[in-house]
Amino acid sequence: MRLPRAQSIATKIALPALLCAALLRPTGLDAATATELAAHRALYTLTMASSKGDIANATGTMAYEVLDSCDGWATRQRLDMTITNRDGQDIKMVSDYTTWEAKDGLRLRFQTKQTTDTAVTSQVSGEANLPAVGEAGTVHYNVPADSTHDLPAGTLFPMGHTAAIIAAAEAGKKFLAIPLFDGTSVDGAQNSSIVVTSWNGPQANRWPTLAELPSGRVHVAFFDRKDTSQQPDYEVGMRYWQNGVADDLAMDFGDFVMNGKMAEFMPLHPGC
Repeated sequence: MRLPRAQSIATKIALPALLCAALLRPTGLDAATATELAAHRALYTLTMASSKGDIANATGTMAYEVLDSCDGWATRQRLDMTITNRDGQDIKMVSDYTTWEAKDGLRLRFQTKQTTDTAVTSQVSGEANLPAVGEAGTVHYNVPADSTHDLPAGTLFPMGHTAAIIAAAEAGKKFLAIPLFDGTSVDGAQNSSIVVTSWNGPQANRWPTLAELPSGRVHVAFFDRKDTSQQPDYEVGMRYWQNGVADDLAMDFGDFVMNGKMAEFMPLHPGC
């Protein structure tokens, strides 16, 4: 789950997807990659929890799919949201976000397209590469313009980000910070600050596959690396299961907060 910097709302939500810098040495990567993430398909129902701005209401859905492509993870996220302002005007936003991420954490292909009331308002695509885990890398954008930018040492991509949060939670760590690059904007990597508030054993749940797994609560704040205000662009709280599935989302966009509940869930078999 993710959100705002200079991007619009739709492109700032990404399921994700951390270790402190010291954990990004080879031993830290081993811990993160040892986490068994699950291919799955999920649908979330989004409702507005609170607002302190011009937004009177917001509703929508978010569909999320993770496919195991043997040497990588192929993901697609579609956000469909209708926002109503105080004057009663509805604004419909749709965002499609797709990625392919190598399981070794060294390569990410990404593409985002957003429409507002059917007009295309944002498109971003390109590829990011790291020479080795923990080292600085580069991202090359094809859209909206051909350009190449640096990624800071320690950058993680979304699936690696999720695996690292879970590995850290299982190890009893409470506070983490690391650069994250997900390809949702042309601003490069963001700083991420993570707090793990709990990690519990299996509990009764409507989804039998998930009821067998440990899970915990995490809170993630995202910061613009160029901004010195120390105010997060976006914050999200959620429950993570051991296999990387997320639920009980609380997405704080600043002017309003959205809750996300998993309405449908289907485990998918590896594609190898």
